[in-house]
Amino acid sequence: MRRRILVAMSGGVDSSVAAALLAREGHDVIGATMKTFCYRETPGPTKTCCGLDGITDARRVASHLGIPHYVFDVEEEFTRDVIDDFVGEYGRGRTPNPCVRCNSNTKFRDLLSRAVALGCDGIATGHYARLERRGAPTLLRGSDREKDQSYFLWGLPAEALSRLHFPLGALGKGEVRKRARDLALATADKPESQEICFVPVGHYRRFLETRLPPGHAALTPGPLITTRGDVVGQHRGYAGYTVGQRKGLGGGFSEPLYVLEIRPATREIVVGRREELYSSRMSVGALNWLVPDPPGEGRSVRVQIRHRAPDAPAVLLSVGVGSLELEFETPQRNVSPGQSAAFYDGPVLLGGGRISGSARKGAGSQ
Repeated sequence: MRRRILVAMSGGVDSSVAAALLAREGHDVIGATMKTFCYRETPGPTKTCCGLDGITDARRVASHLGIPHYVFDVEEEFTRDVIDDFVGEYGRGRTPNPCVRCNSNTKFRDLLSRAVALGCDGIATGHYARLERRGAPTLLRGSDREKDQSYFLWGLPAEALSRLHFPLGALGKGEVRKRARDLALATADKPESQEICFVPVGHYRRFLETRLPPGHAALTPGPLITTRGDVVGQHRGYAGYTVGQRKGLGGGFSEPLYVLEIRPATREIVVGRREELYSSRMSVGALNWLVPDPPGEGRSVRVQIRHRAPDAPAVLLSVGVGSLELEFETPQRNVSPGQSAAFYDGPVLLGGGRISGSARKGAGSQ
């Protein structure tokens, strides 16, 4: 069935091939690139999926495919939903995932509103994820587990699933590159961008210094303490640290130490041994379910707490409105407040939320 589909074209190879595949299937395809921040004022890199090079490359691919291309200015929405959240989370001693926020808001919610205005039936992206449309639409992992990006999509509005398309869901990266070359797309050999689009590589602390008020606690030195409360050093500001981090703690210790916990109220960073990084329980807030019948108390699920990390079996101990607590079958390492937890039943993405705390093995809750 021929549809009118708005494709998010970042200027990378994945979104380029997604647009090309839909066009070859006979759909009425429109390309769209989201201008997410002011390139003149924000010290971010230009060669990212959201930089000026991305807009240029997306336009070149759209011209090659013979499809219209639009640039939508969503700087205000992106700043509110992604950048301000990023800064605020670090200010609270948490470690955010801006890609999840961007997908949950800018790339889908905001793009969908533009699609409606253009009379489109749906939207598509180059994510490696799949949709099953028998009965209620169900979001699945991409067929290539190494490239699967469903982890970043738990925050999508469930009502939008019926209008989404993921043309690359059944493909691997090698096949996508090959198809891009066969189609003579300008982005066929463009390298992938790994950095945060609005932050210069390796300089997120410097970015925070431009956004947080002068003298903010997150950028102020404070004590490094052990789980017993002994002061063993000083940090440069807790915004520069995350759970599991070893680098930047100084030397002179009898054994390697890692960040176990960040306490913004007292500006303390708790450090300890590697074996103390494991958590047996985890609490999750800001829940969003993508299935009509969400799992309840006592249900076994699989949980992914980092991109590219394997999912781990867990049991839901309690499920409330917007939050839950679970127990891992095997304690998990580096459970970081602010990061995402995605829940699965096999390949099906049930939903997810933000990690709000954990109980380290043999310790109290963070």
